[in-house]
Amino acid sequence: MRWPARFLIGGLLIGAIIVGGTAFRVWQTARTDTETPADAVIVLGAAQYDGSPSPIFASRLDHAAALFREGVAPRIVTVGGNRAGDEYTEASAGRRYLLAEGIPASAVVAVGEGSDTLASLQAVAAVARRDGWRSAILVSDPWHSLRARTMAEDAGLDAWTSPTRSGPVVQSRETQVKYIVRETAALLYYRITKAPAETEDTGLG
Repeated sequence: MRWPARFLIGGLLIGAIIVGGTAFRVWQTARTDTETPADAVIVLGAAQYDGSPSPIFASRLDHAAALFREGVAPRIVTVGGNRAGDEYTEASAGRRYLLAEGIPASAVVAVGEGSDTLASLQAVAAVARRDGWRSAILVSDPWHSLRARTMAEDAGLDAWTSPTRSGPVVQSRETQVKYIVRETAALLYYRITKAPAETEDTGLG
């Protein structure tokens, strides 16, 4: 076999190992639920409609509320900005929802900045530095957890994940495969570019 063919085959094998290894870590992190005591539970934003969280967002908020009630952290941080014409940010909609669920107002911090995961976590990290806390449990959908944790750590937070186990993105095997593939590609893109790969229809903001 000539060296160009060997080079091509070797490159393809290395690429397959990288992609396969990343997909495995996305799947593995999705199955890991860490409830280590932390300074905050951070709920990653998703779509909201006139102040009411979408089903994906509501699932995340319910999970964060359960962690708070278990004493995992003394505060819940909701994140996410808004789109043009929206009265509410994702963060403020999340805060309203949690207060309606009986979480004390003093325990819910809304950080209404960022149109994607990276920008939102960078904004939260700035608040954490200002207020003197550092560690966090990230609440998102299972397949989004590894990328979110990677971004949080890059922003300077000590981060663990506690993914949701309910909601639209975990209902069927086909949906799970779709999001594992998407998150594998998005994580590889982030590692190369240090830029987010969000799209408007993912619900993974």
